Amino acid sequence: MAVSVRMDPMLERELELAAKRLGQTKSQFIINAVERALGRKDPYALYQQVMREMTDDPHYPQVTQVFANEPQEPYDTERSRAALIAKLRAKHGLSAD
Repeated sequence: MAVSVRMDPMLERELELAAKRLGQTKSQFIINAVERALGRKDPYALYQQVMREMTDDPHYPQVTQVFANEPQEPYDTERSRAALIAKLRAKHGLSAD
């Protein structure tokens, strides 16, 4: 079913950019937005469904055991960013100011 929507040109441009950023068409972006607005695409409900399906998987205990020794701390982006900047400055002979 085709639906036509009139919108401000600036809003349409913003729509185009947002869809492009997500790698979607404008139509798919609008469909996703309408589904979320109608409660058909609830991210929390989807998360709960995935978690239920994951724990129901017969391989779940084995997978959990394999990753049990992985570090639980979140990735330190600030320290990594600072280290990367320092490496690039050293490589290109730039000062720290």
